[in-house]
Amino acid sequence: MTVQTRQAYAFEDLVVGMEASYARKVTASDIVQFAEVTGDKNPVHLDEAYAAKTIFKEPIAHGMLTAGYISTVFGMELPGPGAIYISQTLNFRGPVKIGDEVIARVKVMELYPAKRRARFDCLCLVAGKPVVEGEAILMVPGRK
Repeated sequence: MTVQTRQAYAFEDLVVGMEASYARKVTASDIVQFAEVTGDKNPVHLDEAYAAKTIFKEPIAHGMLTAGYISTVFGMELPGPGAIYISQTLNFRGPVKIGDEVIARVKVMELYPAKRRARFDCLCLVAGKPVVEGEAILMVPGRK
């Protein structure tokens, strides 16, 4: 399998305030595949009859599926290929349902040159409303 990637930002290229985003419409297939890969087969995600009896009234995406779109931004856009997660906090603010378009955004908040690490604000939105908020620290390769 060949993976096409864009040019990564080196640590020295990062500037506080830089932003990037990724958008994806969540499908039923995404939820089923995520459940298969992770083993999280909670019926609130997979069983319409079960989900109908919850506060959500219909199946919802796994929170970690939604948060995974933040990882997509980091790995593919900013900083891009070669960046390594050190830590991530997540606060789940609302459900994501089949057909929702999730926009994951990250923003450089602080740079730590001694260790080539960067702190990012992370946000996932559906219809302009936060569904996931958090903060991440990444190790970013420097220029060689």
